[in-house]
Amino acid sequence: MPAGSPLTAVKAKVQVTPGAPAKEELGDTVRFESVGGLAAAGTAQPAPAPSNLYLAPGRETPEALIGAISEGLYVTELIGMGVNGVTGDYSRGAAGFMIRNGELAEPVAEITIAGNLREMFATLTPANDLAFRFGTDAPTVRIAAMTMAGR
Repeated sequence: MPAGSPLTAVKAKVQVTPGAPAKEELGDTVRFESVGGLAAAGTAQPAPAPSNLYLAPGRETPEALIGAISEGLYVTELIGMGVNGVTGDYSRGAAGFMIRNGELAEPVAEITIAGNLREMFATLTPANDLAFRFGTDAPTVRIAAMTMAGR
């Protein structure tokens, strides 16, 4: 392929320059090979999805992270979607267990947790329990402060 052409091969991927001819216009001059970036859940059609993406583990155990919290929430389930991509505002339904004096206490359900992604990521502390089970994985994390509402 001559230099400056609209398509450039990079590690078996093809980068298309804006305004370049589409695949149909190129015919058999370029081969488009799969780079394995599709995933499907249940009966859904395969779609582009991340794989081998993870949050690096920290040094403390989950028990140590919980033990340092006088009052908080240990989230075991998140419900719905609620992220504003412009402002970073985050709000979702949740269920889990209250943390009181560094120990898991009574279960809670149908509550709402809220915060701002910038502040959440800035105060995130990962535990050392990362396990690779899915295409996207993360250890237990502690976020310094969020708003919680419900009973």
